Amino acid sequence: MTPPADASLLNPVELFMAADWVVKTVMVGLVVASVWSWTIIIGKVASYTKMNRSATEFEQLVESGRSLEEAAAAAGPQPADPLPRMLQITLQDWKEARQRGPLTDSQGQALIGRIDRALDSVIARESQKIENGLGVLSVVATASPFIGLFGTVWGIMNAFDRIAAMGNTNLTTVAPAIAEALFATAIGLAAAIPAYMAFNAFSVSAGKYTARLEAFADDLQAALARRLAGPATPPPPPPPPSDSLNLRRGS
Repeated sequence: MTPPADASLLNPVELFMAADWVVKTVMVGLVVASVWSWTIIIGKVASYTKMNRSATEFEQLVESGRSLEEAAAAAGPQPADPLPRMLQITLQDWKEARQRGPLTDSQGQALIGRIDRALDSVIARESQKIENGLGVLSVVATASPFIGLFGTVWGIMNAFDRIAAMGNTNLTTVAPAIAEALFATAIGLAAAIPAYMAFNAFSVSAGKYTARLEAFADDLQAALARRLAGPATPPPPPPPPSDSLNLRRGS
């Protein structure tokens, strides 16, 4: 009858302590990767929640009927969020162009092109900023299972060494080495699965936020184009100020 294996060797701490330095290195590396990915995940959840809430509040402010000048002023002189920055850039260029007198068609198109490039630059920088850290999650998600598998293979090799050294294949001989090998695989999966799920979720969220910025930029450019084109019919009195913008369609 095969004697039972020591149950203490199946304890995670005992498995780590009993493993050789290669498997220990694999386990420590995977734990560090898991902690790193969870730090990024928690930080991204907080930052994505904050930036979407701020964007929603500003969009509601713009759509509340207040003028864009009032909405831009309410955001402060140097807003941290991209939507008010985009609005301030548009208003600043528009006012500077109007101060030089009436615009010709070519000057109006040049103004729209200049604002378009400025807004694209803001969107590009914001997209890069919100995607920071996603590369780490991608590496952890893709590499952790293979690193854990390396630890598994090394642990199984240790099991074969014990079989050769002791000259028997009973469970007491091979159980500890196989357990530490499978434990390395478990740590690899524990690091990879959350990182993979978070990477996909954050990639989708980043894409949606970038599309939100692009839609706001399109609305700003459309409002500017309508103002440059002028009203199709004389507006009812009192006429709107010639240097104001409005995002509402048809205005």
